[in-house]
Amino acid sequence: MSQTFERDLRLNILNSLLTTPHRELEKVAETHQDCRALDPTFYAHLAVWYQKNGDVRDHQEVFAASLLPADYAEHREAGFVLLQALPPYQVARLIDFLKRKVGKVPRIARTAVETYLRKREQDPDFFDRAALRGRKAMKQLYATLHIRPSARADAILFKDAPPENSLAFMVKQLSSAATPEEQALMIVTHRIPYPIAVGAIKVLTPAVMVALIDQMTGPELINNLKSLQSKGAMDHPEVKAMIEEKLVEARSGKRVSAYKADVAAKAATLDAGFQAQMEVITDTQVKAKGRLKRPTALLVDKSGSMESAIAVGKQLAAMISAISESDLFVYAFDTAPLAIKAAGTSVADWERAFAPIKAAGGTSVGAPLSAMRKHKQAVEQIVLVTDEEENTQPFFVKELETYASEMGCPRPSVIVVKVPGATQYLERQMLSAGVDFQTFTFAGDYYSLPNLIPLLTRPSRLVLLMEILDTPLPRRQSQSKMVCA
Repeated sequence: MSQTFERDLRLNILNSLLTTPHRELEKVAETHQDCRALDPTFYAHLAVWYQKNGDVRDHQEVFAASLLPADYAEHREAGFVLLQALPPYQVARLIDFLKRKVGKVPRIARTAVETYLRKREQDPDFFDRAALRGRKAMKQLYATLHIRPSARADAILFKDAPPENSLAFMVKQLSSAATPEEQALMIVTHRIPYPIAVGAIKVLTPAVMVALIDQMTGPELINNLKSLQSKGAMDHPEVKAMIEEKLVEARSGKRVSAYKADVAAKAATLDAGFQAQMEVITDTQVKAKGRLKRPTALLVDKSGSMESAIAVGKQLAAMISAISESDLFVYAFDTAPLAIKAAGTSVADWERAFAPIKAAGGTSVGAPLSAMRKHKQAVEQIVLVTDEEENTQPFFVKELETYASEMGCPRPSVIVVKVPGATQYLERQMLSAGVDFQTFTFAGDYYSLPNLIPLLTRPSRLVLLMEILDTPLPRRQSQSKMVCA
C-alpha cells in the first residue's frame, strides 16, 4: 500500500474523526465509504476501535451503518454488534441513513434491530427506560421495519395504555400526585429521569429537586445544569450541596465527554465554585484518555485574522498540559515567537495566559522553531495550529531542517490542526521535503478536540495504526451474549 494511499485514506478518516457533523451524517459518509472500499480490513477494525476510544456519535453511527451491508461476513457481524450498543435515537438515525445512502435496509440490519428490540422487551425495566427516553425513536424502529412489538411494548408505545407496573404508567401518575412529598417519593422509588419528570411536574419544590438530582447520573446532571439553574436549584443550599456532590462523582464517569463540563458551565453561567468543579471534571476526563510521554511543542498562529487559531490553541494547551508527563513548550507567533506559560493546566489557567494574545501581523511559522533552537528545547513532535499560510522568513520547513541538525535529533513529527479557511500550502511544502506530518481539520466543535489524544500519545503513526488493526472484531454468539473474535 502506497504512502499516498495511507495519507489520503487512513489518515483522512482519522482526520474526519476530529469533526462533529451535528447530525449531518452525509458530511463524513464519503470519506468512510472510500476507506471501506479501498481498505475494508482497516476500516472494520477502526470502527470497533473508535467505539471505545471516540466521542463523536455521528461517526459511531456511520461506522455501524457502513459495516452492516459490507461484503465480508465478519465485517457485517461487527456492524451487528456495534448497533446493539447504541441508544434508540442513534439506531433510528442509523436506519434512516441506510435508507438514504444505500436505498434500502439490508436484511442483517433489520435482524440487528429486531434483536435490539427483543432484548429490551425481555427486560421490562430495560425496555421501560429505553421507551421513556427514546419513545419516538423506538416507535419508528418498530413501524418502519415492520417489526411486531410485544403486547407490553404495544400497550406502552402505540396504544398509550401502559400497564400499572410500567414506568410510563408511573409518569402519568406523577403529575396527579397530591403533594410534593408524594412526587419526590415516586421519583425516588421508580427512578424517574429528570427530563421526563420536569415535563410532568408543574412546580419543582426543593424536595422534588433533591429527589430528581439523586436519580441523575453525572452526564445527566451536567447536561441539565442550565435547566436546574433556571428552575432555582442553586438558590437552595441543600439542593446546591447535592449538585456539588454529584459533580464530584462525575469526575470519574465513563460517559462524561471531556469538554462537556466546560461548555455546560459556560452555558449556565455558574459561580466560581461551580466553575472550578467543572474544570476539575474536564481535567480528570482528559487525563483518563491517555498520558503524553513525548516532549511536545504547541505552536499557535496569531497572525492577522487568526482569532480561531488562538481560541483552539488555548484549548489544546490545556488539554495537552493536563496529560503531559514530559516537556511542553507553547508559543504563539506572527513574524516573531512569543513563549506562553500558564500557572496551571486548567482551561481557565490557559485562558488567562492567552488573554493578552491578539491576532495581528504577518506570518513566520518557522519563528518559534528558531526560538526553540536558541533555547535548546528538544521535542519529538510539534502540534501546529494554523491556516497553513506563511509570508515571512524563517519558513517552517527550512527551519525544521536547521532545528533537527543543530539539536542533533531526528526531525520532529508534525500534526497540523487546520482552522477554518486553511489552505494546503504548508502541507505541500512538507510533502516535498519528506516531513512526517498529519493534518486534522478543526470544524468548530471543541468536544472533538480530545480525539487528538490517541494521536498525540502513541509513539508514532505506525503504532496507532497497528493498535487499530489489532483491535478484535466482535461477533454475535447468541441473542443474549456478544463476544470478540
